[in-house]
Amino acid sequence: MFTREELKRKACEAIDRHRTEIIGVSQQILKNPEPGFSEYKTAKLVADKFDEMGIGYRSSLAITGLKGQVSGGAGPGPRVAVIGELDSLIVNEHPHADEETGAAHACGHHCQIGMMLGAMRGLMQPEVLAELSGELVPFAVPAEEFIEVARRLQMREEKKLEFMGGKQELIRLGEFDDVDVAMMCHTASDMGDHRFAIGGTSNGHVVKYVQFLGRGSHAGSAPHMGINALNAASFALQAIHANREVFRGEDTVRVHGIMTKGGEAVNAVPADVRLEWRVRSGSPKAVVRNSELVDRCFKSGALAVGAKVNITNIPGYLPMKHDTHLQELFRQNSSKVVGESRTLIIPGRRNRGGSTDMGDLSHLIPVCHPYAAGAVGSGHSKEYLISDYESAVVNPAKIMAMVVIDLLAEGAKKANEVTASHRPAMRKEAYLRFQRERAGFVEFDGAQ
Repeated sequence: MFTREELKRKACEAIDRHRTEIIGVSQQILKNPEPGFSEYKTAKLVADKFDEMGIGYRSSLAITGLKGQVSGGAGPGPRVAVIGELDSLIVNEHPHADEETGAAHACGHHCQIGMMLGAMRGLMQPEVLAELSGELVPFAVPAEEFIEVARRLQMREEKKLEFMGGKQELIRLGEFDDVDVAMMCHTASDMGDHRFAIGGTSNGHVVKYVQFLGRGSHAGSAPHMGINALNAASFALQAIHANREVFRGEDTVRVHGIMTKGGEAVNAVPADVRLEWRVRSGSPKAVVRNSELVDRCFKSGALAVGAKVNITNIPGYLPMKHDTHLQELFRQNSSKVVGESRTLIIPGRRNRGGSTDMGDLSHLIPVCHPYAAGAVGSGHSKEYLISDYESAVVNPAKIMAMVVIDLLAEGAKKANEVTASHRPAMRKEAYLRFQRERAGFVEFDGAQ
């Protein structure tokens, strides 16, 4: 019978023995980036590692996800998921971008797979696993980055998925129904001298796929015969800018997007212009309010030139809600690994501005999503690189393994306390209903 601290020491020693392996896995994924719902090479690598480690798993969940299961040796208890995300972004100029697709790990997800596997290496040491009650659920999930909206809409049309974020779809499929507690870590580049950060929140958001339809004509000889869809889009964006002063500071509003099609030829009046847009806010209520405002702006652009606009509203993510009991366990164990002075506690209301589908899961079960140092450069940019794999992979692997030991050792007393005290913001049925209500199609003819 070992104490929890002895179990943690054994787990961390095992992670240190496998540090070259888990860093190597992360670097291999870095060299083979794949965007969401197409992470086949990455999923195969995880499957091979699960096989090597003797982890039973199911694959092809939400297309590419893998869900492992390892029973503790001390009897039944809660199920704790350790999550890693499979997908990359599209950043063509990134030094590790795929030459054909532009896919690149400009957000550090390749490190998440390494740290998830590293945590499992520590937890599956025979002396450690024998003392744990319940189940370990290593979970490699797809498509956290909400990109390539047109492609995902096509996948939805083909009935391959309903929701376009990985954890959203896995929630719908029931793959988190048997998970009691979940955790993951993300890399960060903005932590100063700190090595690990816990707390804060994130934005919720709604995603918009917008198509302005005009009428084509010769741009030189007969522009008066056309209806310029690009002008309609330009007016709409100016309308959004004109409304920015009404966004409330406490809502951390971000409205942004890209134009994916601006016309066919420079000498033709643009008749088909397409946008992918994002409306972020700090609460679900604010997301709904600001989404309606932005739809009004898109309609105004169509009205101005007599074009049509079609707006496909797609349910995005919910704000992050960290479980305070899990946060405290992460704080205690981070202080042991990197030192108390290098562990940053972020106030609960501090909003980083971005969004994550871990926020969706946090509305249903106890969740913690801390940040690990080790990156440089601005996230989602060509400068975002991992400069310190010890901080970005090895340390979070140790910290998560230690938290799992706290939860599941000694008859899973801590995990039972966490689950007993948790009050979900939503039940699964309410979550699915809320998200489905966000989905919709708006059609507006500015000539009518």
